Amino acid sequence: MNGLSDVRLLLRTEELLEEPKLRSRTPCAPAGLGRWALMLHHLRTRPALLELDEDQLRDIGLDAQQARREGLKPFWRS
Repeated sequence: MNGLSDVRLLLRTEELLEEPKLRSRTPCAPAGLGRWALMLHHLRTRPALLELDEDQLRDIGLDAQQARREGLKPFWRS
């Protein structure tokens, strides 16, 4: 292998090690979901956030602004 291949392998290894950290940004999603299952989870739950009233939002620890911001995100974004 040449030096460039070694660098690519090293960078890919670092990306793979970082991947669990990226998934941990969505603590409310069930653990162990793959990429497609996580998108489906977002597709179902984000619109539901927009329908909650103030008391329900307070129960889950969000305010209206946070719920609106999360609810309007596209399902493919974390």
